[in-house]
Amino acid sequence: MNTMNSRSLRYARWGKKLRNTPLWEMRRSPLAMAGAIIVIVLAILALIGPILVPTREQSFSLSDRLKAPSADHLLGTDDMGRDILSRVILGAGISMRVGITVVVASVLIGVIVGAISGYYGGWLDEVLMRIVDIFLAVPSLVLAMAIAGALEPSIENAMLAISLVWWPWYARIVRAQTLSIKREEFVAAAQSLGVPVPVIIWRHIIPNCVAPVIVQASLDFGYTVLTAASLGFLGLGAQPPKPEWGLMISQGRSYFPTSWWVATVPGLAIFLTVMGFNLLGDGLRDVLDPKLKE
Repeated sequence: MNTMNSRSLRYARWGKKLRNTPLWEMRRSPLAMAGAIIVIVLAILALIGPILVPTREQSFSLSDRLKAPSADHLLGTDDMGRDILSRVILGAGISMRVGITVVVASVLIGVIVGAISGYYGGWLDEVLMRIVDIFLAVPSLVLAMAIAGALEPSIENAMLAISLVWWPWYARIVRAQTLSIKREEFVAAAQSLGVPVPVIIWRHIIPNCVAPVIVQASLDFGYTVLTAASLGFLGLGAQPPKPEWGLMISQGRSYFPTSWWVATVPGLAIFLTVMGFNLLGDGLRDVLDPKLKE
C-alpha cells in the first residue's frame, strides 16, 4: 500500500513538472502542435531512414527512369530510375544534420561574441558590433554563396559557409540581453564578491539569455535547411549522388513539367520542413516571451 502511494505521488510530481514545461503550454495552439508533429516526424525519418530504405536507394534501373507515381514507386522515379520516396526519406537525415550543425555552431559563436560585447562594452563592443554589421550588410544567401564558391563544393563546406554567415543574429540578441542583465543586482553582487568575469558571463549572463536564443534557433532551423538546399540547387552544396533535396530539385528541373514529380516532391519536403520549424518557433515564442503569454 505504501509502495502504491509513493508511486502515485511520484507520478503526480512528474505530471506537475510536465504541466509546467513550455511544450505542455503549447498544446493550446493547434498550429504550434502541427509544427511539433512535423518536426518529430522529420526527426524520426532522419534516425531510421537508412533502415527503412537501405536497398531501394542503392538499386536502380534505367528502364524505370522517370516513371510516374504508382504502386511500385509511390512518388515516382528520377532520371536514373531511383525511387524518389526513398531519396526524400534519406534526404531528411541530411537536412536535419545540416540544420543541427549550423544552428549549434552559430549559437556557440554568436552567444560568446554577444555576451562579451555586451558585458565589457566600450571599444571592444564597438569593434565586435562593427564586424557584426559587416556580416549583416550582405544578404546571408549571397555571402554563403561567395564563401561556398571559394571552397570545394560539398555539403560540409556548405554547412561551414552557412555557419559563418548565421552567427551575427545571435550575437545581436545576446548582446541586447546582456546589456540589461548586467545591471541586475545578482550580477552586481557577484562582482562585489570578486567572481571572475568569465564565471559571471557563463553562470549568470548566458543562462538568462537562453529563452530568446531557443526561439531564434527554432525559427532559424528551417531557414538553414532552405539555404543549404539553395546552395545544393546552385551546385555549391551537396554533390551527386547524395539525396539532398536542393540537388534533387536541380536535377529534376530539366524534366519539368512533363515529369513534375522529380522536382516537386523534394520541393514539398523543403516546404514542410520550413513550415514545421516556423510553426514550432512561433509556439515557443508565445510560450517563452512573458509579454506574449497573456
